[in-house]
Amino acid sequence: MRRTLAALLTSLLVLCGAMSQVLVHAEDEQFGSSFLTPFPANDVYSIAVIGDDMAGGLQAGLAETFADNRRVTLRQKQYVLNGINRPDFADKLQALEEGLKAEPPQIAIVMLGAWDRVALRDQQSGKRIQVGSTEWRAAYGARADRLMKALKRVNASVYWVGLPNVRSPDYNDDVQMINDVVRDKLFLNGMKYIDAYAGFLDENGGFDAFGPDMTGKIVRLRDGDGVYFTMSGYRKLAHFVDRDLRRDLTQARTERDIPLAGTEADQSKVNPDKAKLAETNDVALPRNGEAATAVAQSANGQAPASPAVDAPAGEQKSDPGKITLKMQTGGREETLTLDIVRPAIPASVVQLVTRRESADKPSQMGETLVQPLPGGLLVMNSVTPPSVSASNSGGQQNVSAAQTPYFRVLFRGERLPPRSGRADDLIWPRPPEPATGAPEIIVAPARDLTTGSTATQTDVPVSLSEPKSKPAKKTAR
Repeated sequence: MRRTLAALLTSLLVLCGAMSQVLVHAEDEQFGSSFLTPFPANDVYSIAVIGDDMAGGLQAGLAETFADNRRVTLRQKQYVLNGINRPDFADKLQALEEGLKAEPPQIAIVMLGAWDRVALRDQQSGKRIQVGSTEWRAAYGARADRLMKALKRVNASVYWVGLPNVRSPDYNDDVQMINDVVRDKLFLNGMKYIDAYAGFLDENGGFDAFGPDMTGKIVRLRDGDGVYFTMSGYRKLAHFVDRDLRRDLTQARTERDIPLAGTEADQSKVNPDKAKLAETNDVALPRNGEAATAVAQSANGQAPASPAVDAPAGEQKSDPGKITLKMQTGGREETLTLDIVRPAIPASVVQLVTRRESADKPSQMGETLVQPLPGGLLVMNSVTPPSVSASNSGGQQNVSAAQTPYFRVLFRGERLPPRSGRADDLIWPRPPEPATGAPEIIVAPARDLTTGSTATQTDVPVSLSEPKSKPAKKTAR
């Protein structure tokens, strides 16, 4: 009896695991590789800003940046979290998670850490942990990971803005150290890091209170304390967030426009507006654009354009048309008619453009890493995600995710050592060429002008000859 119950329990566990894998796979197939959900509530993304007083200035800059963006709405309330190393961090984190669960946002923008440059105390031993030590990094990373896990529980897509460079050299080193710890945890939690440190460096890689604003005018971007920003600086900081966010919004819209798997009834439930539009287009009536063109052409005494030609299933049918322009030339009115050519697009091209990339396919492209250098040079590297590298190699990776070349280059900003013979191999002097097939050095006998005799000279090469298979040329005396 016990063996039967044990076997039945094992079967149920295996079945539950298989069902969970199917559900996860179905979710991946539905949302693809989009960082944001393609179907937000009310078709508008709600954004919450979390962090300290520097995040409050960022929120003011984001309010101006998102003023004309109808796809997002920025909450006026800021979720205050003064830092990770505060003594009341646990209570603040619990209150933050409860507030976000009551009104979940689709996007969370986090910026904090300006107040975290303080020593910690070990709760077990009572030992004081100095800033920058190995124990301090581990404790700070654990607290940051707790915050990220809380944001994942409310299903928010997180954009974490790193700390900018500061005027004090000692403080600047700690800022880079905090950014490195946070960047590692963000990568492991599947969140995005926005590098504010590199965005405010001067031409020499140092601190400068002045710089170009969004219009290109040189203004004061940093406050007098050498840490915080002016309002122009916060607008520029908000631009870095908006740049990444708009790219992900476009990707989410692309994922939404891709035909979903399932019947027409299932698709109408997920995207009812698209189903209504398809029903309207099925009616055999001229579209608004075609009707307006026909009316305009009839008024001008022109023959109406030929109707669109039906194309086979899956193809984009041809849709030619004409437009009429009126202009004044020499006091008289002239009419110019232009033909608009919209040729048919084959089904193979439509399928290629609208296909969905999957993270487990070797055909997926990597990301492009761009780094400007002094003197107007621009370095561009294509970095492939670790999942693609593993699938191409046909094996599992033996290193952790934070040690992969993809993470070290794209997130840490490290420059990997060049490979011998590659374009970025700038080692000088060059290593000697292999001996295979190399020309042989022939040493000619030297003649003593005083005695007339010859002697072998071993330190000065006279000429180069072909390999030994060919006879050497005679030296004229």
